[in-house]
Amino acid sequence: MNRIISLVLLVGGIILLIYGFQASESVSSEFSRLFTGSPTDKTIWMLIGGAVATLVGAGGLMGGSKSA
Repeated sequence: MNRIISLVLLVGGIILLIYGFQASESVSSEFSRLFTGSPTDKTIWMLIGGAVATLVGAGGLMGGSKSA
């Protein structure tokens, strides 16, 4: 069961990272970067959440429980 959760976290994290990178190139993010120097909060949270979910999922798959 832990492997399934880890796999879902890994896939979900990768999807969030993809959407975050796409959002960082959006018009609203470009305007935000123009005036504030950083992308929108939504973009930042998608990138952070995607990175954390990917790391947790990958860690769960690599170092998962070894019990039968």
